[in-house]
Amino acid sequence: MRKLKITLSLLLLISISSCDEFLSETPDNRTQIDTPEKIAELLVNAYPKGSYMEFAETMSDNVFDSGDPSFFEPNNTQNYNWEMNEAVDTDSQANYWDACYNAIAHANKALQAIEELGTPTNLLPLKGEALMARAYAHFMLVTFWSERYNPATAKTDLGIPYVLKPEEVLLEKYKRNSMAEVFAYLESDIEEGLLYVRNDYSQPKFHFNENAAKAFATRFYIVKGDWERVIQLSEELAANPDGKLRDYTSYLALDFNTRVRVYGDATQETNLLITSAQSWYERSFYQNRFQLTGARQDEVVGFSTNLFNKDWNFQILSYNGQITVFVPKFDEYFKYTNPNAGIGNGYVSQVLLSNNEFYLNRIEALVMENRFAEANTAMQYILSTLTDSFDPATDVVTEELIIDKYPVIENEYTPFYELTDKQKSYIKAIAQIRRVDFIHEGIRWFDIKRFGLEVKHDIYNQPTIVLAKNDKRRALQIPLHASSNGIEKNPR
Repeated sequence: MRKLKITLSLLLLISISSCDEFLSETPDNRTQIDTPEKIAELLVNAYPKGSYMEFAETMSDNVFDSGDPSFFEPNNTQNYNWEMNEAVDTDSQANYWDACYNAIAHANKALQAIEELGTPTNLLPLKGEALMARAYAHFMLVTFWSERYNPATAKTDLGIPYVLKPEEVLLEKYKRNSMAEVFAYLESDIEEGLLYVRNDYSQPKFHFNENAAKAFATRFYIVKGDWERVIQLSEELAANPDGKLRDYTSYLALDFNTRVRVYGDATQETNLLITSAQSWYERSFYQNRFQLTGARQDEVVGFSTNLFNKDWNFQILSYNGQITVFVPKFDEYFKYTNPNAGIGNGYVSQVLLSNNEFYLNRIEALVMENRFAEANTAMQYILSTLTDSFDPATDVVTEELIIDKYPVIENEYTPFYELTDKQKSYIKAIAQIRRVDFIHEGIRWFDIKRFGLEVKHDIYNQPTIVLAKNDKRRALQIPLHASSNGIEKNPR
C-alpha cells in the first residue's frame, strides 16, 4: 500500500489468508464481521507487519562507518545521513509508515464491528486489544515523524493524522493533528484499552495482553512525563521481578542458531509482545557499511560503559574480521513465494515490548520522583542480569558511584522538563543501560529524541556530520506518497 488511507476494499491487498473469507472487494458484497472469531482474526493484523529497527538504529549513535566500500545499501546510507529513504521497500521508512496505518485500519474495523454488535461484555477484551493496537501504531508514527513531545508547544507542533474510524472513500484526505491532539487521543485509547485487555489468547505474546499493555503505557507516559502513572503501572512487576527479566547468562551456553531463535521467542519470560515482521534486518549485519563496528564497539558496549567497569553479560560476535560486530538477536525465516525461482520474503521475530524496558521505565520514574533508594535497588537488580561476573557483595549501586561514573555535562541531556544534577547523572546511567540492553533494536533513537542528545556520525575521508539538538531532521520527512496525497511535510 502506498497511500495513507486504507479503504475496506484495499484491505484485500494485505496478506490475510484467513481474513479473505470475510473481506471482499466491495462493501456491499463482503461478509459481515459479526462474530468474536472474525473480529479476533481481523486483530491478528492490527500490528505493524513492517520493521523500524534498521532505520532507527542506523540514525542513532550506536552505528559507525565500517569504511568497507564493498558494502553499499542506499537506505543504510540515507539513514546514516538522516535523509528520507528514496526506496519504499522492506525495512524502509515509508514501508513502516504504511505498515502502521495498515495496522490502524484493521484496529478501526474491529472497533466498528464491536460497536455495531452493541459492545457486549464478551467483546470487551477484543475492544481493549484493538484500542491498544491503534494507540501503539499511532505512537510509533508520531515518535518517528514528528518532533519530540513538549507540552509547552504541543498545541501548535505538527503530529500525525490520528485515524479513528474506517475509511469509506478511496482517496480520503487527512490533516495532521497537533501533538496535543495526538497525545490526548493516545492517552484516551491507552487508558480505555487498559480497562479491557485480558490474557485469554492461545498465544498471548502475539497480542496486547495485560502486561504488554502496561509496558506500552509506561513507554507513553515516560515521554509525556507522568512519573506517577509509570510507577503505578509497574508495581506488580517491581514486587516480584525474579525470573521476569532477560536471562542473558542462559544464552551463553547456546549455539548461535538457537540463541538467535530464542531471543525473540515466546518462551522468554521478558518478552511481552512479539511480532513476525517482514524484514531483511538479520542480513543487514553482513551487508551494511554503517553498523556497530569493532573499532568503536567499546564506546557503546565496552566494559567502561558498565557501572561496575565489568563486561556486559552477552557475547558480541564479529563479521569480516572485526570490521563489524553484533549481538545475536535476530533469526530470519525465509518464506518462498516462488520456490522454483527461489523468490520469497524474509521474516524476523522482533520483540516490541519487554519486561526489561518496562522495568527500566519504572527506574526512570522513581528517579524523577526522587525515590533514589528504590531506584538504586531496582538498578542493581537489572544490572545483576546484565553484568558478567556480577558480585552482589561488591557491585553495589550507590548515589556516589552513579554521580562519579556519570558526571553532569552541561546541556547534554535536555528533556522538556527540568532535571536536578543528581537526576541528570541517574538518567544518564539508565539511558546507558537501555542503550546496551536494546542494542540493534532502535530503542536508543527514542532516548536521543526525548533527551535532545546530539549525534555525530563520522564518514571515512569526509567531514563529521552532526545531528544537533534542534535539528529538524529528528522528525523523519513524510513519505512522498503520503505528502503527494495531501499530508503536510515536515519543515526542513
